[in-house]
Amino acid sequence: MSSTSIRTIPTVDPPLAEALAALLVDVVAQGASVGFLNPLAPADARAYWTDVPKPGVTLLVAEQDGRLVGTAQLHAAQQPNARHRAEVCKLMVHPAAQRRGIARALMDELEKAARAAKRTLLVLDTRSGDVSSDLYRSMGYVEVGRIPRYALSSSGQLDSTVFFYKELG
Repeated sequence: MSSTSIRTIPTVDPPLAEALAALLVDVVAQGASVGFLNPLAPADARAYWTDVPKPGVTLLVAEQDGRLVGTAQLHAAQQPNARHRAEVCKLMVHPAAQRRGIARALMDELEKAARAAKRTLLVLDTRSGDVSSDLYRSMGYVEVGRIPRYALSSSGQLDSTVFFYKELG
């Protein structure tokens, strides 16, 4: 098995935008609930990634053999009373690379980045019933609650979402 390298991305250049867009299109086609609906146009996916790098956002990519296999984001809260927390966003692993520890490795790196930025509380949400909930629980995230009919799926169904938090030591 190839080793996975994870790095922080300060800017998204055109080749990386293409790779990230392809990843996003593929995970959405697989059914991932990451804010987009299938079919997702590659141009729309590229446009999304060009706006991601900004102050307060940490963008990570996971690569194997020089190929992008995953990504995740940490969005630091900007309000004066919330500078101790951040939100985990858009954790994605390419369908061909799933179940190999890449999502866990990305989450570990996000937590390191949060600690370095003095963010002691992480929050996230995921579609109810997704396997990602098992990952989050195994990493110490605590389920807070569920909101029914929260997000539209590509099938036209309204799916519930589950909210989690983790206090970092």
